[in-house]
Amino acid sequence: MKTTVNQIVDAYADELIQIRRHIHSHPEVAQHEIQTSAFVAQKLGELGIDFKANIGGYGILAVIKGSLPGKTIALRADMDALPITEETGLPFASQNVGLMHACGHDIHIACLLGVARVLQNMRQQIKGTVLLVFQPCEESIPGGANLMLRDGVFADYEPQMVIAQHVYPELEVGQFGFHKGEYLASADEVIITCNSKGGHAALPHLSVDSVLMASQIVVSLQQVCSRFIPAQVPAVLSFGKITCNSAMNIIPEKVIIDGTLRIMNEDWRFKAHDRIRLIANSVAQSMGGTCDVNIIVGYPSLFNNCKLTDTVQRITAELWGEQSVHEVDARLTAEDFGWFSQKYPSCFFRLGVGASTGLHTPTFVADERAIAIGTKNMALIALKLLEN
Repeated sequence: MKTTVNQIVDAYADELIQIRRHIHSHPEVAQHEIQTSAFVAQKLGELGIDFKANIGGYGILAVIKGSLPGKTIALRADMDALPITEETGLPFASQNVGLMHACGHDIHIACLLGVARVLQNMRQQIKGTVLLVFQPCEESIPGGANLMLRDGVFADYEPQMVIAQHVYPELEVGQFGFHKGEYLASADEVIITCNSKGGHAALPHLSVDSVLMASQIVVSLQQVCSRFIPAQVPAVLSFGKITCNSAMNIIPEKVIIDGTLRIMNEDWRFKAHDRIRLIANSVAQSMGGTCDVNIIVGYPSLFNNCKLTDTVQRITAELWGEQSVHEVDARLTAEDFGWFSQKYPSCFFRLGVGASTGLHTPTFVADERAIAIGTKNMALIALKLLEN
């Protein structure tokens, strides 16, 4: 089995790189993946694979049925790019001004199309069904995973498990990272609008200082994570933007605070929402103003099923050697794969790409050798899981 997979991927490796470069050159942001989706559909059609398009936007579900009945598993790749101006100088750099595949989704697509070719060629040996989920809108709330689930992506085929791999610049090519249990945080947007009576900055007693109010709210809300949420629950509440459109000698009538809440526990997540509203409103009222608290519910936390993740990790170690497998730390970053993990046993693991700069940066350059490795690994994981 491993020999066959290696042979197929090795023969196809150069084309996979060209696929990745084409996608990299033509990035599209969330909910605008029109050409990316069409390109994926074209490649699936060339392979003779049945698929359904326009799920949850521009999502695609491809179905590969084995010759014998068995389990159904889903493999996922996300497709959207980021609003970043590329500064890599690559010959295949983005042709779409202000957009870039800076999170490796181009590599995810290339790998999953490679897996499609492998499994389509080996379908007579497959017991069960493999679903290939090409997902849009990972980088934007409400998340393409959520949109595809709402749109009935698994209405005809219900998977027993969902698996995804994501590039990881912190690991070298040929290395893989795993974490069992809670791995990534939920992500909610917190927007607080402070309302007051504006006026001259030299006469603050005739106004209600909305800037001071906003400042006090930001400080007071730090107790949500430090004193309200239990210490054993990873959580962070950060405010990265304060807007008042005023001047140095004006007390504005309105100040807007924008932040993000990240937390690893779904129950405490929504309790934190209530506490944020309570504290913000109490501070505003105590200072003679009011505030409007708008919390936009984003992605849920991502939970890696312990049994499945242990199995996938073991398979990876058997394929590439124990030295290639690493335990990675939980992170308070977020991923909309969390929607799948809340509904199905899931495993989200990391593929080393040895990049010199991090994800979401304009100079992110991944080592393309990871494409063949990631393709082989995902294909063999799928085949091994269907054997058991």
